[in-house]
Amino acid sequence: MTAPETQGPGVRPAVPRRPARHTRAPVVAAVALGGGTGAAARYAASLWWPAHTGGFPWTTFWVNVAGCAVMGVLMAVLTDLRAVHRLVRPFFGTGVLGGFTTFSTYAVDIRQLAGTGHVRTALAYLAATPPAALAAVWLASWATRRVLERRQP
Repeated sequence: MTAPETQGPGVRPAVPRRPARHTRAPVVAAVALGGGTGAAARYAASLWWPAHTGGFPWTTFWVNVAGCAVMGVLMAVLTDLRAVHRLVRPFFGTGVLGGFTTFSTYAVDIRQLAGTGHVRTALAYLAATPPAALAAVWLASWATRRVLERRQP
């Protein structure tokens, strides 16, 4: 048995790799900047349309549905475009839309509604949000793809 060939025709010399932290740092920064932007937009929405105690949390509901719709558009556009900067998806998808949508607040809202005796409202919110969010992603993605197909020669 012979040792594997390390030099010669068809064998490339080893290329020194940069440490992983150097390749991940821009992605982490893009997600952080996008997340701050999305969270600020969500907070602004909650100030503009405050929820009424015991009432259906419409602001959080529509923020989550709208964020899911934009995610559907974003993913349809990004999968159809060939040349997209590698930080676009982490910035907008994970960062901005991850910071904007708030399924943790959805869970807290349900718990607070149920805990304060508004069980019917909590159950309605619990039942309505997931199908509305999934429908928003699907419809926005489908519509975006139809529009993009028509624009191609």
